Amino acid sequence: MTTTMSPARTGNASTAAPARRTRAGARRREGAACAVLMAPFLALLTIVFLIPVGTAVWLSLFSDDQPGLGFGPERTVFTGLRSYAAVLTDPTFLGGLGTVVLYCLIYLPLMVVGALALALLFDSGAVRLRAWAQLVLFLPHAVPGVIAAIIWLYLYTPGISPVVALLAKGDITVDFLGVHTVLPSIVNIALWSNLGYNMVIFYAALQAVPREVIEAAVVDGAGPVRTALSVKAPLVRPSIVMVAVFTLIWALQLFTEPMLLSQSTPMINSRFTPSMYIYDAAFTRNNYSLAAAASVILLICTIALSYGVTRWTNRTGKEAGR
Repeated sequence: MTTTMSPARTGNASTAAPARRTRAGARRREGAACAVLMAPFLALLTIVFLIPVGTAVWLSLFSDDQPGLGFGPERTVFTGLRSYAAVLTDPTFLGGLGTVVLYCLIYLPLMVVGALALALLFDSGAVRLRAWAQLVLFLPHAVPGVIAAIIWLYLYTPGISPVVALLAKGDITVDFLGVHTVLPSIVNIALWSNLGYNMVIFYAALQAVPREVIEAAVVDGAGPVRTALSVKAPLVRPSIVMVAVFTLIWALQLFTEPMLLSQSTPMINSRFTPSMYIYDAAFTRNNYSLAAAASVILLICTIALSYGVTRWTNRTGKEAGR
């Protein structure tokens, strides 16, 4: 019995193989192009994040020990999770973590709401000399954090502060570095430095909102306030989430402002925040294992809180869109 293949089927088989080879070659070229484009990012991620994190984890698991009542040669011994237990049971670290959480609860809403309100105000066109006003608000962000903290330290310190002296003339006594005011004073420094920067981010996002949508809201009878809150703000939600997450990450690493203000007030000790605790453990007590463990714990807290904020905002956004 002899079988013969039809010409049409033979032609399809002969053209299918080159087509598959062409698609496979295109996929290989796309994969190679992706690898080339991703290589700089992966290299930078490895150098500035993965290697430091791995080093911190390794340091946290080992400790320097001197046998023989401290007279023997120093050696490195494996201690496991002992440093993590010491950090998590240290009341000064837990107190610093609570201070940072309270700082975030005050600073984060003021920053996001304030920057968004300014951006909506500028986008409405109600402010004259808008470009100059934006420049004035953005300029504090160009001042380095150390210089900004020194400026405000001068304004907070009694005896040399013109603000304190001016208030004293009106029989108003304010201790900006007191037990109940030192944290709001730190929040004020951070707001002064970063409010204009985040306002620019929101303003740029508002410029991308289609003007047709805003015009339709106005035609439907929405006033300026309702248009800003019900139309513009929801459309820049991704920018709000991004600013909130980045602000949270920065706030959890609070260090510069309290470190400098501690020179003028006893209300700020050397372990006022987790970052100051890490600095004190590493460079004052020379306990690098403890400092590394505290760094890893702070990193885990930062990742967990950032993930939680992102998930919560995405979930509320989906519920609002239903």
